[in-house]
Amino acid sequence: MSTKVPNIKLKIDPRDLQIQTFTVEKLLEPLIIQVTTLVNCPENPSGKKKGRSKRARVLLASVEEATWNLLDKGEKIAKEAAVFKEELHAALADVRKESQALKASAEAFTSDPCSLPRRQAVVQAARSLLAAVTRLLILADVVDVAHLLQHLTVFQRTFESLRNVSSKSELQKTYQKFRKDLENLDYLAYKRQQ
Repeated sequence: MSTKVPNIKLKIDPRDLQIQTFTVEKLLEPLIIQVTTLVNCPENPSGKKKGRSKRARVLLASVEEATWNLLDKGEKIAKEAAVFKEELHAALADVRKESQALKASAEAFTSDPCSLPRRQAVVQAARSLLAAVTRLLILADVVDVAHLLQHLTVFQRTFESLRNVSSKSELQKTYQKFRKDLENLDYLAYKRQQ
C-alpha cells in the first residue's frame, strides 16, 4: 500500500456542525444529556442558600468521565492515524482545555448554586465542550474515511492490473492479490458500519 497521504484542508465551522450519523449521536448522548440538564433549569432559582449541591457534583463527575473516555479513544485514533495528526492533536487539546474550563466553572457553581451568572457560565462552558467534542468526532470520522479511501485506491490499482495481465501465472498471482484487497476493503467497510 502506498504511504502517500491525501492533501486535504479542513474547514470546520463550529456554528455549522450537524450530527448526521447514529454513531456520533450515541457517542455524544451522555454529554448532550448533561448539558441539557444544566440548560433546562429555572431562570430564577430560589434565593435561599441550600448548601452545596450534590447533584451538581455528580453531574460534573459524569461529564468528566464521559470526556476522559472520549479523550482516551481520541488518543488511540491519533496514534494510529496516518493523516490529520496535527489536527487531531489540536482537537484533543481543545477538548482538554474546554473540559478544564467546565470543571472550573462548575466548581464555582456548586459552591453557590443559586447564582444565575455562575449557572450561565457553566452552561456556556458545557456548550463549548460539546462543540469541541463534536469537532473531534468529525475529525476522527474524516480520518476513518481517508483510511478507507486509501484502501479503495489500492483495490482499484489491483483491479486495473488484472486487466493488463499477459500470462496465466501472472493472472493467478494478481487475482490472489485482488482477492486479499477485496477482503480487506470489505472488512474495513464492515468495521465502519459497526
